[in-house]
Amino acid sequence: MNAKRIRPREKDTITQALNAGVVPRLGLQHVQVGRVNEVSAMIRDVERIADGGACFRAIIGEYGSGKTFFLNLVRLVALEKGLVVASADLAPDRRLHATGGQARALYAELMRNLSTRTKPDGGALPSMVERFVTKAVQDAAERGTPVEDFIRRKLAPIQELVSGYDFADVITAYWRGLEDGDETIRSSALRWLRGEFGTKTEARQALGVRSIIDDADVYDQLKLMARFSVEAGYGGLLITIDEMVNLYKLQSSQARKSNYEQILRMINDVVQIGDGRLGILLGGTPEFLMDTRRGLFSYEALQGRLAENRFATGGLVDLTGPVIRLPALTREELFVLLTNIRAVFSLGDAEAYLVPDEALHAFMQHCEQKIGEAYFRTPRSTVKAFVNLLSVLEQNPGTSWTDLLEQVSVDDESAMARSEAAVDAEDDNDLTSLRL
Repeated sequence: MNAKRIRPREKDTITQALNAGVVPRLGLQHVQVGRVNEVSAMIRDVERIADGGACFRAIIGEYGSGKTFFLNLVRLVALEKGLVVASADLAPDRRLHATGGQARALYAELMRNLSTRTKPDGGALPSMVERFVTKAVQDAAERGTPVEDFIRRKLAPIQELVSGYDFADVITAYWRGLEDGDETIRSSALRWLRGEFGTKTEARQALGVRSIIDDADVYDQLKLMARFSVEAGYGGLLITIDEMVNLYKLQSSQARKSNYEQILRMINDVVQIGDGRLGILLGGTPEFLMDTRRGLFSYEALQGRLAENRFATGGLVDLTGPVIRLPALTREELFVLLTNIRAVFSLGDAEAYLVPDEALHAFMQHCEQKIGEAYFRTPRSTVKAFVNLLSVLEQNPGTSWTDLLEQVSVDDESAMARSEAAVDAEDDNDLTSLRL
């Protein structure tokens, strides 16, 4: 009996990504296992945004535990529900708060990766703006209203927010460029919306506006974009930011504090105001959250807001709070994951499986002996090794999976022996120096 058929393009995308140790952007449904409760909680959050609400979540898990996979899965759910999604990773040159352009760099990355259901791979900002303008032109014609006046009325709620008036001016300038066939103005409007203008003078000359998006305006601009997404016909905006551990690594305590204050502002907006059609997901490690010296818990106000339910112990969970901890995969779930990857390689054809179930059990036993319990707590290395195994079998027909596992085990033992010999030699040298 055949499993669900998988397209060759999906197979190539999934296997190449997993082989590189990263999350595929396509075909996640073919490999997703476990964490049903966490996924259900995020589906409710997405529906809350689409209904006019907001959400904030810190997605916490060890390195390699599947945080990025989980964020991408939620991203796909949001796109299917009609939301706009902006995704980015923090890096040394991208932060939530900065004075040297790093916050603006994060905003620009989010805008480059802006996605919709029809443009799931990013680059959706131009189509989003054009969708709004085209609909405004049609509605204005039906009502016999000047287009510019109609656009202003549509954007009236946005103009009440910080920088909202200039935002409306930029959208209006885009309409003029579309009406006059002026590609320069349209391009300039998109550059402003992407945060690519470096000086106010340059923006004023190009569009007649007196402000630009700089480090201090990033969060306000994201709130504007959330409101605009609704006016453009979408359900709202979901922002996913991964690698938050980069804030934990900042050497400057003042820089960390400033970024944590920005996170506090986000939480306060969501919890106290509760509207805006905006969702924010931050992916980080347990240290980023709980370290009382450098993590979020080093900031007392955040510790109070992000503290977990003390009654959720002994296997009990509470998924209504702002923190979602990703539990380790069970051995059974890891077996299902390896089964799904095997099905991806065969395009869903059970008759074309490269290895039998016996091989999956043997591979898991090999990983447990080599890695220990971490092989299922942080499955990235295990998945990458299994993809490597199947890739060799696929490209070398007739090769025995048992021979490959035995050879890897021999190589591992040899490497361990060489390592122990090197340590012994170093100890001998240390003793010799002591004798001298």
